[in-house]
Amino acid sequence: MPGLLRGIARTAVVAGTASAVSGRVRHRQDGRWARQEAQDQMMSQQAYAPPPQQVYVAPPQPAAPQADMSAKIEQLKQLGDLKAQGVLSEAEFEAQKARILNS
Repeated sequence: MPGLLRGIARTAVVAGTASAVSGRVRHRQDGRWARQEAQDQMMSQQAYAPPPQQVYVAPPQPAAPQADMSAKIEQLKQLGDLKAQGVLSEAEFEAQKARILNS
C-alpha cells in the first residue's frame, strides 16, 4: 500500500506541476497575443487613416491698389487743371486733394 500511495502522490505532484507550468505558459502567450493584436489593430488604423487635408490659400493680388492709384492720379490731374483754370481756390484744392489721397 505504501507503494501505491507513493505512486498516486507522485502522479499528483507531476500533474500539479504540469498544470501550473501550462497555466503560466498560456498566460504568457495570451499576453503576447493581446499585445500583437493591439499592435496590428493600431497599424491597420494608421494604414487606413485618410491623409490630412491641405488647404491652399492664394496670396492677395495687388492689382486693385494699382488700379485705385491710377484713378486717384487721374482725379488729382483734373483737380490741378481746375485750379490752373481758376475754378478752385488754393484752400479748395488742398481740401479736395486731401480727400482724394485719404480715401
